[in-house]
Amino acid sequence: MEAVKNNKRTIWGWAMFDWANQAYNMVITSTIFPAYYVGITANAKNGDIVTFFGHKFVNTVLSNYVLGLSYLLIVVLLPILTSIADYKGQKKLYLQMFTWLGSLACAGLYFMYQDDHAHLHNFEWGMVCFGLACVGYCGGFVFYNSYLPQIATEDQVDAVSAKGFIYGFAGSIVVQVLCLIPVMAHNTFGITEDYAARISFIIVGIWWIGFSFIAFYILPKGVPNAGSHQYNVFTGGFMELAKVWKKVKQLPLLKRFLPSFFFYSVGVQTIMLVAANFGAKELKMEEDHLIIIILVIQVVAIIGAALTAKLSERFGNVKVLSAIVFVWCLICASVYFIANEFQFYIAAFAVGLVMGGVQSLSRSTFSKFIPQNIPDTASYFSFYDVTEKLSIVVGLFTFGFVEAKTHEMRDSALVLDCFFVIGLFLLLLLVAYQSKSKSAEAVMA
Repeated sequence: MEAVKNNKRTIWGWAMFDWANQAYNMVITSTIFPAYYVGITANAKNGDIVTFFGHKFVNTVLSNYVLGLSYLLIVVLLPILTSIADYKGQKKLYLQMFTWLGSLACAGLYFMYQDDHAHLHNFEWGMVCFGLACVGYCGGFVFYNSYLPQIATEDQVDAVSAKGFIYGFAGSIVVQVLCLIPVMAHNTFGITEDYAARISFIIVGIWWIGFSFIAFYILPKGVPNAGSHQYNVFTGGFMELAKVWKKVKQLPLLKRFLPSFFFYSVGVQTIMLVAANFGAKELKMEEDHLIIIILVIQVVAIIGAALTAKLSERFGNVKVLSAIVFVWCLICASVYFIANEFQFYIAAFAVGLVMGGVQSLSRSTFSKFIPQNIPDTASYFSFYDVTEKLSIVVGLFTFGFVEAKTHEMRDSALVLDCFFVIGLFLLLLLVAYQSKSKSAEAVMA
């Protein structure tokens, strides 16, 4: 049965899912787990080399590869998942399945630890859980996003989407503080800092699945939409992507924007995922200091997103996006020269200012460049999601490969900056094309 749109209770239940799952994004990918991982995988005997199913890797290289493989799996699954959400009307079931996978995987990280003799226990298990947590998070988001047009009318979509973002931000702050208490006060509780970190992984798992039950209970079931399609759910998504690609090639602005989006997203998404590892490994920063930095980034990102929205109204999306990517170029290049914690704080503040802006403006720019008078834009946004996730795969593997060859994360940052430069160049070409088109239209008028 079709849900009544703009129902306050339904929208609240939907937003609470964001409140729940951002615990993973904050604690596992951004703060406590990266610092814990670097700490337990570095020892005097082997340096930063770890063994994973019989193969030796630099510790941070392995974590990047595992994360990259997880995103690659999502790239393959995403069209199928979108197809299921659109055609079978079973989105709540799959939302539950991926949420259980992610939350249990987070809790499973508790069992990976280093003993008093610097021996790692359950390391392969822990890294598999690390990858599965990412799959659960990304997979659940596919179905979470697909609810938006079902629960909100077109004129309310922006407001409802923003509400989910705000709930997610607030939830991540609360759970981070909750996890920070045992980490910073571990002596008071009579436990080690490492054990406190392991407890935080269980807290994330419980928080994620616990608050998700609100969404599971309130959100409506999906509405089947298979009657008008002649293909099955496993091939339908890929066929939709192929159809979108043909349409993209006929849209001059979109076909110029997507390549630039891919290249600068390689840099943006990778920096956001490896920043904590860099602070922990290169600068030897403590967990509590890293947590504070990430919290600062989150707060500043809200300010940056609001400022970007104002600037885009005055100067236009692509020009402002070009300026933001230029700043990203400078930030990424500066990573090579960061030598102390204070400099890292400055860079983190700059990242916060441009992080929220580049994400929000990229999505809104894409939405403006797709056809406006079509009944369903889900296939276009599926194409957008695949492009973004594929950029993460390329970024993580590039970063890891360069570090594996040079044993320097700073060298990886320099190579990553090349992607920003290419993305900026393509954006400037788009600016030139828009200016030329407007001039031609003025002449015609």
